Amino acid sequence: MESEAQPIVHHSHSRKAGVLLHITSLPNQQGSGCLDENAWRFVDWMAQAGLKSWQTLPLNHPNYDGSPYNSVSAFAMNPAFLPATWQTDLDAKAFAQFLQSEPHWLQDYALFMAIRHAYQGQPWSQWPSDLKFREPNALAEFAQQHHNEITHLKQQQFSLLNYWHQLRDYANHKGIELYGDMPIFVAYDSADVWAHPEQFILDEQLNPPVVAGVPPDYFSETGQRWGNPHYDWARMQADGFEWWMQRLDAALELFDVVRIDHFRGLQASWQINASEETAINGHWLEVPGEALLKKLLEKHPDMPIIAEDLGLITPEVIALKNEFDLPGMSVLQFGFNGLPDNPHSLDEQVINSVTYTGTHDNDTTLGWFNELDSDTANRVSQSLQERIGGTLNALELPTQMPWPLIVAGALSVAERFVMPMQDLLALDSAHRMNIPGVAEGNWGWQFNWSQVPANLASDIHSLLTHAQR
Repeated sequence: MESEAQPIVHHSHSRKAGVLLHITSLPNQQGSGCLDENAWRFVDWMAQAGLKSWQTLPLNHPNYDGSPYNSVSAFAMNPAFLPATWQTDLDAKAFAQFLQSEPHWLQDYALFMAIRHAYQGQPWSQWPSDLKFREPNALAEFAQQHHNEITHLKQQQFSLLNYWHQLRDYANHKGIELYGDMPIFVAYDSADVWAHPEQFILDEQLNPPVVAGVPPDYFSETGQRWGNPHYDWARMQADGFEWWMQRLDAALELFDVVRIDHFRGLQASWQINASEETAINGHWLEVPGEALLKKLLEKHPDMPIIAEDLGLITPEVIALKNEFDLPGMSVLQFGFNGLPDNPHSLDEQVINSVTYTGTHDNDTTLGWFNELDSDTANRVSQSLQERIGGTLNALELPTQMPWPLIVAGALSVAERFVMPMQDLLALDSAHRMNIPGVAEGNWGWQFNWSQVPANLASDIHSLLTHAQR
């Protein structure tokens, strides 16, 4: 199952551009995008466009809200990615071989999903106590009675790994890296917390006395109460961060480079009493992120990690990122507030970073621009015009948004430049992937091949050649 492709390391400081597109956003007649021929066609299209990095959202199996950042397992992939033909494609002999040394997390995940199904989707904290507390006899008996369903769940994961490794090898052979995303916390109602309660701060009844989130800031007066359980960092450090090592190993089996979401949580995390309804009352608790990153560096000297360092970032977080020479992120849409030292402004871009027009949490660039008041819109246009000069005309690119922002990002000093597919297709707010804080209607966006202009790949290619990416 090992991918033969060598990981691509960020220390080479080679300029490249990429696209942000989740697997479910690929075209598909049957509903959600999946790992069918459209995924391979997308790699071909990227290669034509000269795009060298395909960033997805987390590949994990989402919980009920469809968010890949809220999943039932930190390891299992989303079965919705399976193409319709997956059971026909299944190689029984290879699957039997796979089971002889199956991944450490697979049995717990399959058992978790089968029990959850048997109890109508109830969270594990409400299961009968012998299953909730994982009494060995009860688990063994359940596993025996539900053998077929558990095998089916394992076949899904085996097939997902197979398709993904084929896709990764195909992309790598075309000079394209796969760029993944790892949420820092895991959901309480997940196989991870159920199977390893000792790694989390839980009481005797396995309830979390404290939960994670972020304090009030510019975006939210009450902060964000995410509700994830906190790690028992002392316990994790005592066993050499084994759970984290396994998690990063699994991620690097799928990706060439991995973004750690909410990286500041590796320096300190915001603890809120579980009884609190908002994130206002909480406190920062320092965590041994430096010790963890040192351990990861021992095992992965290339350290193919990107730090998602958006939001209110302290000098301590910056120091931790810099100590390990990790690229951070900047989002150009945030760069026009006119304030000095804005890390997102075009004047403040740095080489060891990933610059975005916007991310999956932003409006599309066209949608964002259309919402600006006329004064701000004029200031943005003026600022971009000064930056990019006659590049649009020289390359015969469209002059209207989002192209000026795309060109400015391509010309920036940042080593990696990433654009959501919506921006490359010049789509408006109706095509947004996610609106943070809004529970319904997210994560469903898909593009269609008919939306891709015939000359788009060559337009992007000429821009990236000009920008030496």
